[in-house]
Amino acid sequence: MTHTLTTPHTAATAATALAPREQEALRHIAAGRTYLQTARHMGLSKHTVDAYLRRIRTKLNVNSTAEMTRIAIALGL
Repeated sequence: MTHTLTTPHTAATAATALAPREQEALRHIAAGRTYLQTARHMGLSKHTVDAYLRRIRTKLNVNSTAEMTRIAIALGL
C-alpha cells in the first residue's frame, strides 16, 4: 500500500476557495501558532479564528491541522 501526498483540491482551487482572512489564519496555524496566538496577531477573538478554521476545513474537505498545514505549504502560505 502506498500513500501519496495529494491535496483534495489543486492549489489554485484551494487558493480561490479561501477568503483573504481565512488564508491569513491558515498561514498562522501552519506556522505553528495556537488559536489564541493567531487571534491576538490578527486582532480577533479565538472564537472567530476557530470559525475561520472550521470554514477552511469544510471548504478544503480536511479534518486535521496536519492536512491544513500541508495545503498551506502547497499554496505557498
